[in-house]
Amino acid sequence: QVQLVESGGGLVQAGASLRLSCAASGRTFSNNAMGWFRQAPGKERELVASISWNGNMRYYTDSVKGRFAISRDNAKNTLYLQMNSLKAEDTAVYYCAVSRYSSTSSPRGYDYWGQGTQVTVSS
Repeated sequence: QVQLVESGGGLVQAGASLRLSCAASGRTFSNNAMGWFRQAPGKERELVASISWNGNMRYYTDSVKGRFAISRDNAKNTLYLQMNSLKAEDTAVYYCAVSRYSSTSSPRGYDYWGQGTQVTVSS
């Protein structure tokens, strides 16, 4: 059974940093692109960042460029999201997901999802 478990969320002040992790189990995803999504109250889920199977291609939504960094460790079957200079508008539940493609910047085509971790940024 495939499981994606996010961790690292929490309550921080604006300007702080957090590092999210997503541990995958049940199968390896070294050939799949992976991504981080977020959903704020009353808003649609959005793709925050994605990374290709080998880490060579990365996509970021405009609002996080220069502040967030996505990475992966295929040996550990783990995905990361380093979030710096956090803003109140980054407050959301963050989800990791696995794509059916090896590289993608589209929010479509994700087949496996974690349960999410809450990130709250106070201003």
